[in-house]
Amino acid sequence: MPEKCRVVVCGFDPMIVRGYVRTGERALWWYLPDELYEDYKVRPGDIVAGRLLGIYDGDGRKVETPNEPFEWKTSRETGLAVVLPPNVISRYRLTEFHFLELSIEKILRQPESNEDEGKLEEVEVYPGEERRRKWWPDEAMKLGYKLAYVE
Repeated sequence: MPEKCRVVVCGFDPMIVRGYVRTGERALWWYLPDELYEDYKVRPGDIVAGRLLGIYDGDGRKVETPNEPFEWKTSRETGLAVVLPPNVISRYRLTEFHFLELSIEKILRQPESNEDEGKLEEVEVYPGEERRRKWWPDEAMKLGYKLAYVE
């Protein structure tokens, strides 16, 4: 069973994000729940897999319900930050003024052994149970200031 969470998108001003999306560089990210990060010792470059359940705008309204699978890499500096791919940013017109509702189901990582190089080790997140620890409350998702996505 997964870790369900509602997280805030972090990143740069939408005009800068526009440039980063075009170059394929890191523009937006979100942070794993601290407990999951520590329990699974998530490392830089690991892949977090699950389902994108919902997207909320800065007014606290659910604007998308994709219910689609994802596999997103953690940043090269830390396993705590999960980087949003450029195609997801542009498809959903995401900015740092959005919130994501997610179900985190697996961590995919390079095995410790060099013999299995190229194969990813799949670690199920909290098998047999469901956890919900990092959950932005509805009233906290209403931002006083926000900027729109820049095409």
